[in-house]
Amino acid sequence: MDSATTTSVETSTTAASPLRRKETETAPKTTSVTTTTNKSSNHSDSRKKHFLPKYRHVTAVHSTARPSTLSHDTEASPSFVGFRNLMVIVLVVGNLRLVIENMQKYGNLICLTCHDFRQKDILLGLFLYILVPCHLFIAYLLELVAAQQARTLRAQSVSRGGSTSPTIDQQAKFQATWMMIRSAHLFNASTALLATSWAVYFHIYHPLIGTITELHVIIVYLKVISYALTNRDLRHAYLHPVKGELAAVPEIYASCPYPENITMGNLTYFWWAPTLIYQPVYPRTEKIRWVFVFKRLGETACLSVFIWFCSAQYAAPVLWNSLDKMHSLDLVSIVERLLKLSTISLVIWLAGFFALFQSALNALAEVMRFGDRSFYDDWWNSPGLGSYWRHWNKPVYQFMKRHIFSPMIGRGFSIFTSSLFVFVASAILHELLVGVPTKNIIGVAFLGMLIQIPLIVLTRPFEKMKGPNGKLIGNVIFWVSFTILGQPFAALLYFYAWQAKYGSVARRMGVHEPVPLN
Repeated sequence: MDSATTTSVETSTTAASPLRRKETETAPKTTSVTTTTNKSSNHSDSRKKHFLPKYRHVTAVHSTARPSTLSHDTEASPSFVGFRNLMVIVLVVGNLRLVIENMQKYGNLICLTCHDFRQKDILLGLFLYILVPCHLFIAYLLELVAAQQARTLRAQSVSRGGSTSPTIDQQAKFQATWMMIRSAHLFNASTALLATSWAVYFHIYHPLIGTITELHVIIVYLKVISYALTNRDLRHAYLHPVKGELAAVPEIYASCPYPENITMGNLTYFWWAPTLIYQPVYPRTEKIRWVFVFKRLGETACLSVFIWFCSAQYAAPVLWNSLDKMHSLDLVSIVERLLKLSTISLVIWLAGFFALFQSALNALAEVMRFGDRSFYDDWWNSPGLGSYWRHWNKPVYQFMKRHIFSPMIGRGFSIFTSSLFVFVASAILHELLVGVPTKNIIGVAFLGMLIQIPLIVLTRPFEKMKGPNGKLIGNVIFWVSFTILGQPFAALLYFYAWQAKYGSVARRMGVHEPVPLN
């Protein structure tokens, strides 16, 4: 067949040659170049057309050694955009099915008047919201007295021509003065925390109002501590400006050196600034973008409504249905409820994260012209629990590192001991934040924070592994520990404890028990 085709092509080409030569000879000289070009083009097209059937079945398809696209030894990682789109579609469809099933099973559970906000709770919450910041201004008065004393000592030292390096007597006097100031600050901050916690535990019934009040006093408590510790070091550098002390003071503080920073305006800015770390000076933006502020406030409001809707319509039925299973210790049913609750709790958690750290804090930072907006990093890519706690809530992480972890390392403590102390302090604050408003200090939040230590040790080798496999395993452990074993389990325990104390479990199927949702 191939020989016949070749002969046919050659014969056709030979027969056509005399005719083409004759046409070329009789053509005008002015068009000889064009004719020659057309002839070559036609000849080339003819050859291509006739040579197409000459394709041989000997093409080397397998010419190099290549791994499969999803193999670990592939040179270039494939894109998973299509799978991402598929997962989004599956997630939307799956949750849409749950929405329809929920509405068919329970109906509309949203009730605008079923909030149980008592007048006493609202008035006491507002009173505490106004009273708690007063402890910041008590801290300001303490530092004002210390600053005036520091000015006097500095003037006496300069007039006597004394050395800028502290003598043993001067150092002892400074430490004695600091002990008194520290005790006053500690008493002031602890009084604010303990008194407010007592009022929330015994006199504010609604958990939401109690949580907001408790969160506010914890923030003020941490700010008082940061204000006192930072001014302590600035005061020491001011009284004894030796080379090492001056080098420790950041250059950004030069525009407002100690004791010029001890003013009411400086403290008021720190009170409202979206940070727990006191600095005399912060990076500032040039102007306030009010459109940006209203957008962030709108996001905060919409996400708050979304969280309330998800909690009332989806989380509440699961929690109510888990009460009898928890009471009878039906482990299989408890696990089933835990898995069912994990989806909606994850959605509420992510919405709460975005509403607080991205929307609310950015709106506040814009109003205060606060320049450093790094409230979080990409914690969702954390290859382990340690990386998560460093990236998730950076204001708290920065406070713990600056005022607890780093000073302990500087005093010779090991990294493990310093980290353990940080997590114990954080565990106490978590238990206060969750246990006090719910009237159940049962240690679940406290133990949940302490359990993070062995999980950090477990996932640390995966963080250090080279290649993507180790980080992938660590990230999976992180997500499983938080979405299934962490928050849903804590929510079940605290809800059961609340109902055991105030609700249906305490009344043992009494007359006023809410109708269970089956």
